[in-house]
Amino acid sequence: MPQEAADAVLERFSEVGLIDDEAFAAAWVSSRHAGRGLARKALASELRHRGVDEETVKEAVDRLDPEEEAETARRLVRRKLSSTRGLEPAVRTRRLAGMLARKGYGPGWHFA
Repeated sequence: MPQEAADAVLERFSEVGLIDDEAFAAAWVSSRHAGRGLARKALASELRHRGVDEETVKEAVDRLDPEEEAETARRLVRRKLSSTRGLEPAVRTRRLAGMLARKGYGPGWHFA
């Protein structure tokens, strides 16, 4: 009986607009991309972890402009460059690549 009650409440909340996964996912992508610089891969993972269905995840991350994503990656690299000054080029490159990877920019990702 408790599960039936919970299902009924959730259904009613959805009907009246109190639960809107699409709006949540869109806001999440916008906020986390702007605030943390996360790429599509990381954003999609976070949404899935929060129980958002795959179609809604795809729609939300597909709204992210590729050029905006590239500019965000450039900005992240520029910011990190100052803290890696003086390191060997290989070490510096590895740290920058690691930072981008943690934010969802996978290997082979380019932002030319």
